[in-house]
Amino acid sequence: MKKRKNHSPEFKAKVALEAIREEMTLAELSKKYGVHPTQIGTWKRAAIENMATAFARKGLAPEGVSAADVDKLHSKIGQLVVERDFLANASHQLLGTRGKKW
Repeated sequence: MKKRKNHSPEFKAKVALEAIREEMTLAELSKKYGVHPTQIGTWKRAAIENMATAFARKGLAPEGVSAADVDKLHSKIGQLVVERDFLANASHQLLGTRGKKW
């Protein structure tokens, strides 16, 4: 059984660029580089989808969540957990198990 090949990002970009140019078919590229045509198609799609990131400004920070938002969401999760536990306990006391085991 063959061991999997690990191709470098440079190699993948080179093959994907040739696939985008469409000067050769995927089958011809597959034969030329020894890579399955489906894999070349996957690399081509990934290159096209991620092409916009090449033109993004380097100085801009990626959009993220601030620490205040994270703290706010954590407190909301804690509040909802307490409410869920309270309601589960209250319904168990009022209704009993009625044959359910939870």
